[in-house]
Amino acid sequence: MSNHLKMTRRQALTASAALPLAAGALGAAPAFAAAEMKGAAVANFHRFVMGDFEVTTLGVGARTVENPQGIFGMNASAAEFAAASEEAFLPTDKMQIGFTPTIVNTGAELVLFDTGLSPDAITSTLAAAGYTPDQVDKVIITHMHGDHIGGLYGEGGETFKNASYYAGAAENNHWSGADNDTYKGKVAPLAEKFTFVDDGASPVSGITGIAAAGHTPGHMTYMIESDGKGLMLIGDAANHPVWSIGHPDWEVRFDMDKAAAAATRRKILGQIAADKIPFIGYHMPFPAVGYLQAKGDGFGYVPASYQLAL
Repeated sequence: MSNHLKMTRRQALTASAALPLAAGALGAAPAFAAAEMKGAAVANFHRFVMGDFEVTTLGVGARTVENPQGIFGMNASAAEFAAASEEAFLPTDKMQIGFTPTIVNTGAELVLFDTGLSPDAITSTLAAAGYTPDQVDKVIITHMHGDHIGGLYGEGGETFKNASYYAGAAENNHWSGADNDTYKGKVAPLAEKFTFVDDGASPVSGITGIAAAGHTPGHMTYMIESDGKGLMLIGDAANHPVWSIGHPDWEVRFDMDKAAAAATRRKILGQIAADKIPFIGYHMPFPAVGYLQAKGDGFGYVPASYQLAL
């Protein structure tokens, strides 16, 4: 045995005495209370850089809904709907749908697209992302369904007191002529601060509106461009990664003109796939950012991973 492996009698006795203590430490440690269950959770904001802009998607909430085919694929057979769902590992008895407004910081202005269901939900999520409502310079509304305009106005009055507002002219013409309590309570009090725009309008440098009627009469999508990079914000042009994107011709319950909505869906999704640009969908799975590829008679949804972090 080499000298460096020799152990003196004193060292051996010391080591032997320590063994029971070590064994006790390993085998008879005091029990601690089990950690409590936390419940399912998803981070409520996601930020990335696109050119000179910062883009932040805001998860202001989600809702579980039963009977998805009562909403999506209304003109598909039960067998077709079940097959598409099974291929994507989705249940057919219930679904979850999220609500995702988006912040674009151009460096000069803070721009908010859509406002969720309520002032409390949008302001708390903005706070988590590091913003206050008073910092918002412009609010752009893709369309005037309640889950997009719900955060504009509440019991405390105007949520974004320093902002100016933009929405489609055709959209406002429709809802202002309808007997709609949500419009009356959320948009009408801010009418003097709204600018109503048409196809091709640019409410902010680098942001261009695109008429995308069908879901509603004046629904708008927006192209966001900075430093040679592009991103499409599609609002509700397509509202599910499988049942809308995979099957653009499937009817959606909340599309007011179903034929026009399907045509718009094909056009918008085809452009995104052809240009190979990312997009944000208001009801896509959070963080609601992805890409599209042509697939069969429709498109395949590819959630963004690290591409936008490079």
